[in-house]
Amino acid sequence: MSNNSAPPIPAVQTFGLTRLYGNITALDKLDLTVNKGDLFGFIGSNGAGKTTTLRMLATFLAPSAGSAQILGRDLLREADAVRHVIGYMPDFFGVYKDMEVTEYLDFFGACYKIPTAQREKTVTDVLELVGLTEKKGALIGALSRGMQQRLGLARVLIHDPQLLLLDEPASGLDPRARIEMMAILQELQRLGKTIIISSHILSELQTLCNRVAIIEKGRLIYSGPVQGVRDQMSQGQVVWVRVSTEQSQAITLLKARKEIAEVVVADGEIKVTLAGPDIEHSIVADILVHGGAKLLELREDEIGLEEVFMRVTRGETQ
Repeated sequence: MSNNSAPPIPAVQTFGLTRLYGNITALDKLDLTVNKGDLFGFIGSNGAGKTTTLRMLATFLAPSAGSAQILGRDLLREADAVRHVIGYMPDFFGVYKDMEVTEYLDFFGACYKIPTAQREKTVTDVLELVGLTEKKGALIGALSRGMQQRLGLARVLIHDPQLLLLDEPASGLDPRARIEMMAILQELQRLGKTIIISSHILSELQTLCNRVAIIEKGRLIYSGPVQGVRDQMSQGQVVWVRVSTEQSQAITLLKARKEIAEVVVADGEIKVTLAGPDIEHSIVADILVHGGAKLLELREDEIGLEEVFMRVTRGETQ
């Protein structure tokens, strides 16, 4: 049986996971499944409940109600066992600026009771993985913000966890450092890690993640494949058209067809909205060519996750 047809194995399942702070509901009955091997994007505006969720999954915060299974272990009853299989990187973590890079990682290796003889190799391996080999002897304070983030990632990899919980790992990074961080995460996924990464910057997760969840005001409003969120939101695709013949002729031809929901002129181009998600955009070319219009350009308007997110969440979180 090929891998593709094998049913996915859940790495994380939450059941009605809830967290209250006084009378404020930070997370409201979250039911979420993340499968083994997923690079899973956890998306929401600031204050939507992402950090609260990750802190609960990392055993740092007790749920007010509900439960969760992490790699077959019960979050509440087997918290110790859970800590051994996860690596949690909070959105803000302290680094000891006057420590050397290797010293810092060796210290965390000791915390995880990795034997001294094995620690040096482990530290070397994780530094290579995050691309910091040449910074081995550097003081942490001398590293750039991007390198400090990568060191933070090295720290959570030291005990070789199967599940990584990364809270906004690219926040505050310049574009190059962000791209480097994303490349490391893709490599970790290739090595078989399951990764949950939270962000409010949607465009960076759009190409990175195979599945996403969108959370708003503590409630899950979408969970599934990245493409699915687009399909669910974009009722009809948009196609942009330029013609060399009379524009009004092209508009008349298009408006006459039931497959076309709307035709408007914008910036000298014709914006055509198809009537449903299953209508092929090639129909626009057929209508125009058969009607005698000369087509110069036809391009599909990709609805990005950013646009979807704005439609889904309506900016309800302050």
